[in-house]
Amino acid sequence: MINEQIRDREVRLIGPDGEQIGVVSSREAQKIADEAGLDLVKIAPNAKPPVCKVIDYGKYRYDLARKEKDAKKKQKTVELKEIRLSPNIDTNDLNTKMNAAKKFLAKGNKVKITLRFRGREMAHMNSSKHILDDLAEQLSDIAVVEKAPKIEGRSIGMVLAEKR
Repeated sequence: MINEQIRDREVRLIGPDGEQIGVVSSREAQKIADEAGLDLVKIAPNAKPPVCKVIDYGKYRYDLARKEKDAKKKQKTVELKEIRLSPNIDTNDLNTKMNAAKKFLAKGNKVKITLRFRGREMAHMNSSKHILDDLAEQLSDIAVVEKAPKIEGRSIGMVLAEKR
């Protein structure tokens, strides 16, 4: 709330230089803000009495937006990358997929490894689980199993995350 929107009887006022002026009526506070050529902004509405500050409202909003933008910039979003395998994958193809997983993990992403079954391969789901276990074992120096291999319909999925 700014300027005339403030309807409280008394407010604790902070001056334009950050000094404590004290508890004054809202009319008095508005007069002080007008004399300084600035806005009266309520910064702590739940306090008793509410805290108001004499500041340039446009600059205040700009600074808030800037802080928010900087906070977003510093955040690291972790993506979930997926690598799909089939149960009859050859060793060289498995090594290629493993190198891709290493790259994803090095960039800080999580990797979901999915072993997909088609047609008659569905009959041998349990015997193909060793492919995921071998892959997790080979990547154990840089990755940790976050979600153990689990059967999900026509596939078995497992999630790996970078070791900290």
